[in-house]
Amino acid sequence: MVNIVGHRGAAAEEPENTLRGFQRGLDAGVAGMELDVQLTKDGRLAVIHDQTVDRTTNGRGWVRDFTLGELQKLDAGTGERIPELAEVADLVRGRAFLLVELKHPEAAPALLRFCQERRLFEGVRIISFWHPVIKTLKEQEPRLQTGALMVGCPGDPGGLARAAGADTLVLNYQYVNRELVDAAHRQGLQVVAWNIDTPEVLKPYLEMNPDAICTNRPGEILQYLRGGRGRASGQ
Repeated sequence: MVNIVGHRGAAAEEPENTLRGFQRGLDAGVAGMELDVQLTKDGRLAVIHDQTVDRTTNGRGWVRDFTLGELQKLDAGTGERIPELAEVADLVRGRAFLLVELKHPEAAPALLRFCQERRLFEGVRIISFWHPVIKTLKEQEPRLQTGALMVGCPGDPGGLARAAGADTLVLNYQYVNRELVDAAHRQGLQVVAWNIDTPEVLKPYLEMNPDAICTNRPGEILQYLRGGRGRASGQ
């Protein structure tokens, strides 16, 4: 069964990376939730994708120049605010796993402390395009689950993931096929495909046996699967 993961909560249905969006995904029955973290001026882990607040809030400026308290005074859409990672972890605890994308290496020490202090070694997977950082985190804390994000599809994605000490390949769905998934599984790796937002695109991927599929429309995708056209965990 494939795990359906809400991308940035339910980014096409609610403001992205907000508690409202994460709740929407949980209500739909997702198995997992993907989010992004950036480090604030006061060393906190804010859940926001961009390095600036310009696109997703009514503010302007670099995330790193705001304290968490200052960030949370901004409107992230429909009156929602930028959450702290701890808030989202508390919300989804026992209901879904988390894919936490590390957007910049400077946040790695704080994210490692967060996982160690809360003993989040089963329900959280740290993913990043920064493979050397993923490798270092795994060396520092072998109990961490990690994933290597990749641009395009390199010649040996499994080899790159293993070189980074990762447990998971995280690829755009357009570069995922059955051969890649089977090869990854033989190498002991999981495969996460992102982002599939329509049933028409989803159909062939259900036969490829990826471990998880991210979507901006978890409600629509899960409704389609529950209609008897496929099965998804988290139902």
